[in-house]
Amino acid sequence: MHREEVASTMAKSKGTIGILTGGGDVPGLNPAIRAVTIRARREGYRVVGIRRGWAGLIELERDPDANHSRNCLALNEEIVNKAGRTGGTFLHTSRTQPSKVRREELPNHLLDTYTEEVNDLTKEVLANLEFLGIDFLIPIGGDDTLSYAVRLYQEGVKVIGIPKTMDNDVPGTDYCIGFSTCVTRTIEMTNRLRTSAGSHERFLVLEVFGRYAGFTAMLPTMAGAANRCVIPEHKFSIEALTELLSQDRHENPSRYSVVLVSEGAMFEGGEMVFKDTVKDAYGHAKLGGIGDLVSDRLKMLSPQFNEGKTIDVINQKLGYLVRSGDPDAIDSIVPMAYGNLAFDLILSGIHGRLVVLKNGRYDNVPIDVVTATTKTVDIERFYNRDRLRPYYKSFEMLPLFIMTSE
Repeated sequence: MHREEVASTMAKSKGTIGILTGGGDVPGLNPAIRAVTIRARREGYRVVGIRRGWAGLIELERDPDANHSRNCLALNEEIVNKAGRTGGTFLHTSRTQPSKVRREELPNHLLDTYTEEVNDLTKEVLANLEFLGIDFLIPIGGDDTLSYAVRLYQEGVKVIGIPKTMDNDVPGTDYCIGFSTCVTRTIEMTNRLRTSAGSHERFLVLEVFGRYAGFTAMLPTMAGAANRCVIPEHKFSIEALTELLSQDRHENPSRYSVVLVSEGAMFEGGEMVFKDTVKDAYGHAKLGGIGDLVSDRLKMLSPQFNEGKTIDVINQKLGYLVRSGDPDAIDSIVPMAYGNLAFDLILSGIHGRLVVLKNGRYDNVPIDVVTATTKTVDIERFYNRDRLRPYYKSFEMLPLFIMTSE
């Protein structure tokens, strides 16, 4: 996108809306971008897509003669209609945190300006938003992406956030874009793997996403995809899990049993299992391996609960399979509604808000709820710690996905 295009479209518009997607990709991001763009364009607004999340706003070089197409893209109905039916994000994404950019990750044109090992580039973000003529900014992301949106709002940027994350753990909302498709995929793939588990009479261990919250393990288990689940909110006994799965297997005519393991789940007396020590810009080390450890220990302990005979394990990490592909119906409808809600706030001159679903109804809340609290499974209410699975009772008047942010 050239500076001339920016100037000409700004002259014709009521204002300019910037949209970006940050963090992990999920199905439903493109429908949200589509919804904002179509409404905005028809109402006379210009829409700019920021590429690669917050990275696009720190890498842009404020040279009027430069080609900025690597960092931003003028959006229109033709572009978003085609992308809106697909998964992922056509604007691309990153886990960049502009307030904590390591020196080795600085854009070349900023190397002489910022010399610390870790640098706050918020000044550059603000200057680049002004350079692009952004009047309103709509970041779509999880609590990490949205926490920086709170920072920008405090700096005076007119921000409206849209919650997105497979983990469904953004505070203030009952639903985040991507969660339904994640649950759908988890149920589908678990049921496919049952055929192998049953054929070989094994334990089936599936590691699913969920760093701090166990919603992605709880809901599929509630829906019957697994016998048990272990989640970050409760440190579990591997001995108890082995005994329970052995009982489940014994009672199953096909002689297998299934457990879903959140990536952030922890053994009693243990901590999270990390793939390596490298951390992203938000300070998160990459999780991975708890499913492997659970599988190894289940096999080792199984003779104690199976008349001295070892039970083999099928171990599968679902990983990116649950966040890839097209969105399901809910992740096509909710993003459409969220995008329209965000634009309605712009029309009303309202900002500093997060669009949400609360108790089955669309609404908006102050965006700083993202940094004011956390959202995890209420284990007293929803998780049976003795049985290592959800409670199946008292659903009256609960929302669609049972476990709320309250």
